[in-house]
Amino acid sequence: MGYTPELKELIKRVEATRPARIDMARRGENFPALSLEERSEVLDQYHPDYQKEGRRMVRVGPNKGELFQNEVADLLESRPMIRAEGVDLSRLDFDTDILIIGGGGAGTAAALMASEQGARVIIATKLRHGDANTIMAEGGIQAATQECDSPYYHYLDTVGGGHFTNQPDLVAALAHDAPISIAWLEELGMMFNKHADGRMKVTHFGGSSRKRMHSAGDMTGAEIMRVIRDEARNRPDRISILEFCPAVELLLDEDGKCAGAILYNMETREFYVARAKAVILATGGFGRLHIRGFATTNHYGATMDGVVIAYRAGVGNKYLYSTQYHPTGAVYPEQNVGLLITEKVRGLGAHVLNVEGEQFCFPLEPRDVESAELIREAVEVGKGVVTPTGRVGFWLDSPMIDILHGEGTVRKELPAKYIQFHRYGIDISQEPMLVYPTLHYQNGGIQINDQTRTHIPGLYGAGEVVGGIHGENRLMGNSLQDIITFGRRAGTRAAEYVQGVEIKRLTLDHVVAFERELRENGIVNPVIAPVLLPDYSTEEVTSRRWQEF
Repeated sequence: MGYTPELKELIKRVEATRPARIDMARRGENFPALSLEERSEVLDQYHPDYQKEGRRMVRVGPNKGELFQNEVADLLESRPMIRAEGVDLSRLDFDTDILIIGGGGAGTAAALMASEQGARVIIATKLRHGDANTIMAEGGIQAATQECDSPYYHYLDTVGGGHFTNQPDLVAALAHDAPISIAWLEELGMMFNKHADGRMKVTHFGGSSRKRMHSAGDMTGAEIMRVIRDEARNRPDRISILEFCPAVELLLDEDGKCAGAILYNMETREFYVARAKAVILATGGFGRLHIRGFATTNHYGATMDGVVIAYRAGVGNKYLYSTQYHPTGAVYPEQNVGLLITEKVRGLGAHVLNVEGEQFCFPLEPRDVESAELIREAVEVGKGVVTPTGRVGFWLDSPMIDILHGEGTVRKELPAKYIQFHRYGIDISQEPMLVYPTLHYQNGGIQINDQTRTHIPGLYGAGEVVGGIHGENRLMGNSLQDIITFGRRAGTRAAEYVQGVEIKRLTLDHVVAFERELRENGIVNPVIAPVLLPDYSTEEVTSRRWQEF
């Protein structure tokens, strides 16, 4: 397949400007970064989070009166899949110490720590164990492990990248635990990129003051998931795994403690009652809601389930209005649309270029600023590259990497990306990629403290479902650190909590009360949520479906 003749002609413009750009890079020069004032200006005018359209006020729940994206507001005002009055909670299908909802990196890390303290754990996951955004994360994981670095600088970079909106205790926990997380992963068998003498290779990234990014090629998340999933699977006496069994509602006991969940078997369409002394929410983000119509890097099940069921139980959220658009998601070929092109590509020296082959932005701005600059170049300047299907993108000049660092660097440092494009006839060590901002991360989520506790006794949160760690913008590599740091903390704290806890009569009274609030606020025919899976049916398909009576 490869590039069309028209696109190959445009690549010649990239090649024409490359020698001068390479010469500048070798002299340590680059396109100037924006000032703080310029950053604010470009964000206000071009970043989707800062636009007034596409938002509305939520009329019910703990965040009543706040503005959210339409897609998010619809789910916060949704009605449940079950009729709470008809559920027999006396018939238990599962009974355990800790129920972990979500089988990605945060949930699996939590299971490992809880099981080490003797707790019986069930992981209930929507898809297969490991089918999560964790396995799709590429570029790396942050940790201050080098002599020139410290958790102090990690903290400052994270807060600065989040525009000083982060929850301080969560950032402090992240920065403090990060080196411990790296040591733990390596002890479990993770294969990090290293120098010949055994020292960790670390790189810069957007918003960094120190080289702090540890990686495993461009498959860092997959490598993390490999080692922790294998470890969990090797503990069948303490960790049970229920696949294709998402949670659709939390259970509380009559004292108001979290006491389990209603699970849904997606294969048999059965509902299960799972009682637990503690519950850890680790359900991930909302990329598959396609906020503002953007393509997404997220896995198929990322539909905000944890936030929805926690909201009905009275757990509010922080910064859920904030969405991270990764600056570089693939827009060509069509089969790769939305595919994450890791920030590591720019960290290794590749420039983002317009249709004329011109560099128009500093390549390592924080992600929200970089995304806004690309959108401005497309919308205001009009210098985007148009693909055969009408998408707009920009060149990411990956061949620069081999020129700067030696032949074979692309294939060595970016093996997954090389394969994913090569199968469509594009050699990214010889030809640039076409990219555009893509919906990447749910910056906000449920409220927790630095011990991962919500205000409901026995309910904990970890990973992308949580808000406050990253504020209104996340730096690269902090998501993989987030899932390990807070997954480990959640598992440890939950295991401590369940010792001596007595669960009383189970109830779904909070669900009944939430439905009553919907009616009292005039919300009729709300959507049903959790959504579980996105519906990509075309109008032609939906027009042929029988109407429901």
